[in-house]
Order: sequence, then structure tokens, then C-alpha cells
Amino acid sequence: MFAMLAMTKGSFQHANMVGAVFVLRHFLLKALQKARAPIIPSKSGYWTAATMAKTAAKKGSRASKEPVTRDCTIHLHKHMQGTSFKKRAPKAIRCVRQFAAKVMLTKDVRVDTKLNKFLWSNGVRNVMRRVRVRLSRKRNEDEDAKEKFFTLIQHVPVESFKGLQTETVRDE
Repeated sequence: MFAMLAMTKGSFQHANMVGAVFVLRHFLLKALQKARAPIIPSKSGYWTAATMAKTAAKKGSRASKEPVTRDCTIHLHKHMQGTSFKKRAPKAIRCVRQFAAKVMLTKDVRVDTKLNKFLWSNGVRNVMRRVRVRLSRKRNEDEDAKEKFFTLIQHVPVESFKGLQTETVRDE
């Protein structure tokens, strides 16, 4: 079908080939819409059935939340690019909170005072490039709480960040 679409113009020039790809993609999208299948874009920008199956499997596996503790390294330097000096330390705190919420799947995120002091220790301007943190997903003791779990973020001092990976810590 691709060759037929390309030959309709009479030549195999690059522009015609690209146009044929878009026409083919349009036909495939219309066929998926008629079949009433959910259309989910993949990383490459093309829609596939494999992508749909993978995303469905991911959604099911993330539903089960249990208390867990992990040690992670957060690369803060990439978030500080283009940030004015007087906003760097507050932005670092926000980035750590966003990272914890994303990794531990909780909206309630609490930053330990030692981590806060560590991030502010060089002043508002000179934030560390990386920080090693311990993320602990814990059950919320309050009966009135909106969320069942919260995440506590603590600082883990390390000599070097070379070769460190995310590790699950066993609670004792």
C-alpha cells in the first residue's frame, strides 16, 4: 500500500515519500477510530497496539501501594539551568518534592529539616549539583487525612556520587 501511495505522484522523490507516510498514517488512525480502539502515542510519535498493551500493564501494576523506602540520587543541576540566583534554593526544594511525588506516587510529600538545611547550606545561589535522598512511603496515621500514604524525604550523606544507583532499603 505504501508503494502504491508513493507511485500515485509518478516519482519516488523524498517529498512524495514523506507525504505518502502521512497519508498512510491518516488511514491507520481512521481505521483505529472506526474500531473504537484507544489511540495512544508512543515515544516515537507513532501509534501501535504494543504501546497500548504496555501502558495498560503499567497502569495495573502501579495501583498497589505499600510502605517502601528507597535511596535515590537527584540531579539538581539540570533543573537550575536558567534560574535566577535568588530563586535557586527554593526551586531545588520544589524539584525534590516533585521528584518524590513522581517516584513514590503520593501527593503528600514532607521534607526533613536536615535535608532543607543541607540544600540551603551554601546559600540561596550555590545549590549542590546532586543530592542523595532517602524516600520513605509511609502510612498516614491521621484518620482525617485525604491521602492514605505520605512520603518523607531525608538526606543521605555520601562521599561521592560515582556508581550510585537507586536502592530499596530494608526497614528494620
